[in-house]
Amino acid sequence: MSAGLARDARGFRLGVRGMDSGWRGDLASLVCGALMVFAFAPFNVYLLAVVTLAVLFGLLQGASVGRAFWRGFLFGVAAFGFGLYWIYISIHIVSGAPVWLTLLVIIALVVAMALYGAVACALAVWILPRARLLRGLLLLPGLWVVLEWLRGWLLSGFPWLSLGYSQIDSALKGYAPIFGVYGVSLGVALSAGLLLGLLQLRRSWKWRTGFLAGLAALWLAGWGLSSVRWTHAAGAPIRVSLIQGNIAQSLKWDPQEFQPTLERYLKLTRRHWDSRLIIWPEAAIPAYADQVQEGFLDPLEAEARQHGTDMLIGVLTENPSTGAAYNSVISLGRHDGVYNKRHLVPMAEYFPAPAWVTHWLESMNLPYSSFTPGAPRQPLLQVAGYPVAVSICYEDAFGSEIMRDLPQAAFLVNVSNDAWFGDSIALPQHFEISRMRALEAGRYLLRDTNTGITAVVTPAGSVAERLAVDKVGVLTVAVPPYAGSTPYVRLGNLVIVIISAVLILVSGAGRIWWS
Repeated sequence: MSAGLARDARGFRLGVRGMDSGWRGDLASLVCGALMVFAFAPFNVYLLAVVTLAVLFGLLQGASVGRAFWRGFLFGVAAFGFGLYWIYISIHIVSGAPVWLTLLVIIALVVAMALYGAVACALAVWILPRARLLRGLLLLPGLWVVLEWLRGWLLSGFPWLSLGYSQIDSALKGYAPIFGVYGVSLGVALSAGLLLGLLQLRRSWKWRTGFLAGLAALWLAGWGLSSVRWTHAAGAPIRVSLIQGNIAQSLKWDPQEFQPTLERYLKLTRRHWDSRLIIWPEAAIPAYADQVQEGFLDPLEAEARQHGTDMLIGVLTENPSTGAAYNSVISLGRHDGVYNKRHLVPMAEYFPAPAWVTHWLESMNLPYSSFTPGAPRQPLLQVAGYPVAVSICYEDAFGSEIMRDLPQAAFLVNVSNDAWFGDSIALPQHFEISRMRALEAGRYLLRDTNTGITAVVTPAGSVAERLAVDKVGVLTVAVPPYAGSTPYVRLGNLVIVIISAVLILVSGAGRIWWS
């Protein structure tokens, strides 16, 4: 390494004098976290993910371990605070929980999520207190992705706003079928490190040219990989109809709205008996299946069979012997079956607390649910002559769990009810996540929701067709079944975790050289 580069590397600093010291750096971290939200849907300014992360990395230059932790924490608080404000809508406005409880839950979640980035920043400064160039280029990207991966499964996991989702429409999405969403996140973090090096190594123009070339190569390779088709059509297109009932959440469980709800779905369905598959959204029937079996489901199934149509319907089910309740999707037609939701939403579908807490909630008339998770491995539902991988709402945020059903499944199906979040940014954020699953799997995704976003996503992650939000409608499309496996289906998150761990180990070894 040249003496000029060494001087530059050891003097690595932000271009704006004083911005990286004291409260100004803390404020900049907070602002960057807030701006990060605009990289995600519905704003889709995907380059902001790279720029804001590069600024955060730069703000760690010259910082102590404690200050690095604090700035990473402020970045996360702003990102999750602004990005998840819609939780207030679901808990307080829709569910009716008191404001104090709502704010307590939101604050606890935001703080917990912010800690992951804070730990990544603190570890980076602790491991490499002096080798700032190496820290930005290798160590911070590796740590950031490992902590993001941990956030996706630790204590049930909450992978919302993972960096990779912001790139569903950028060139970096080409890495998703190989490495999954965390591989795309690593692409963002590496881009941030390269961008920071490009801007700050002022004297070493040769190295700056190298960083620019590396940045261009990273994005051009992603763009090239975007054109690779890892899977292939395995049959003639199937006509599918997705029913969007648009039942307001405030009316969904109103006894007076029960019959009108069934009549709406039935009316919309009977117009599309020429489809091979008809899908209803999550909990479309506001009752347990056994309560409507004889009077509604049996006649509906007979009518579907008469027209040669299979159906997937979201409905609650119950085990009569144990009393366990499930959030389920049932198949009607030539092959009857049941899928029970595996990954439940904490604080919404189950309450991870001792029994006395749930008794207290009940005594206070506070909202809570108690569902039982389905088995990790369940037989795939068979519809229109093909097996399908079904997920319910929040489950599609967990890519490794969706991939369990591949390569056997010919389609991905997700049913959801985002009416809990009004017309907030939660809807496009969730849809962005769903699109990533289609891209990782190399399959068409049939996404049916109560109020939106109902859509069909191609194996390339692009939107084929969609319905407007908060409208009653039916989306009818012809989609081919797919076969084959992407590298991510075969290997899951293992490869990207190993790559990130190698980056961390190499950086740790570099500490000896720089000391």
